[in-house]
Amino acid sequence: MFLLTTGDVLDDTQQGAFQRYIEHGGGFVGVHSAADTEHDWPWYGGLVGTYFLSHPAIQQATVFVADPRGPGTQTLPSPWTRTDEWYDFTSNPRPSVHVLLTVDESTYDAGPDAMGPDHPITWWHDYDGGRSWYTAMGHTSESYSEPPFLSLLLGGILYAAAPPAAVPPKVAALSATIERHSVALNLVLTSCGRCSVRAVLKRAGRAVKVPLRLAGLRAHGTSPPLAAGRWLLVVTATDAGSGLAGTATKTVAVP
Repeated sequence: MFLLTTGDVLDDTQQGAFQRYIEHGGGFVGVHSAADTEHDWPWYGGLVGTYFLSHPAIQQATVFVADPRGPGTQTLPSPWTRTDEWYDFTSNPRPSVHVLLTVDESTYDAGPDAMGPDHPITWWHDYDGGRSWYTAMGHTSESYSEPPFLSLLLGGILYAAAPPAAVPPKVAALSATIERHSVALNLVLTSCGRCSVRAVLKRAGRAVKVPLRLAGLRAHGTSPPLAAGRWLLVVTATDAGSGLAGTATKTVAVP
C-alpha cells in the first residue's frame, strides 16, 4: 500500500522486487499522492494508471459512483459531496482502467489543468499479472474519520489483498526461428506464480527436448540440430503453486 507517498521512494533493487511481486500475482493500493510517486519509472505509472499533474485549493466537490458493484463502492452515496484536494492528471486513465468514481468539475474550481466532463478519481485494473486499486482522494486528515471514505478504502485493500483465482498458466507469446538446423525459442508466460516450463519438438514418433532458461515470466532456448521436415513444437508451463498447466503448440519447418 502506497499511502500518500511522493517522489522517488524505491531504489533500483527495490523497484525490481516490487515489480516481481506484482508479476507474481500481488496487489497494490495507491492513495492520493501515490500518483505523484516514481515519475521516472514508466512501469509504475502503468500500475497506478496515470500520474499527478496539479491540484487546485482544497474545496468541496461532488463525486459520482460509476460502478456501484466495484471494490469499495457498494455502500457509497451517489452523489457524494465531500471536501478534499482534487487531483488533475497527466492523462485520463479511463482507456486502461475500470473507473469506480468520478468527480464533477462543475461543482468546484478545477483550476487551469481541469480534465473536463470525464474526471476519474478512483479506479482498479489488472496489471502485469497482479491487481491495482487507486483513489486520488484522501489528502485531508478528516478523510480518515469519514465512514464512506473508510469503507471505500477498505474495499480497495480487500480487493488488492485477495489471492487471485487459480487459473492455468498461459503462453502469451511464442516465437521460433531457425538457426542453421536448430530451433531457437523465445516465450512469455502469464498467470504463473512458481513456473516451470518444458518444450518438446515432435516428428514421426521422435521427441526432442529443447533446454530452456527461465527468467521471471520469460524463457528462451535452442534445440539440438534437427532433421529437415515439419516439427510440432509443444510448450507446457506448469505452476507449482496451483498445479495447473497450460500448453501452446506451433508448427516449425526445418529446411
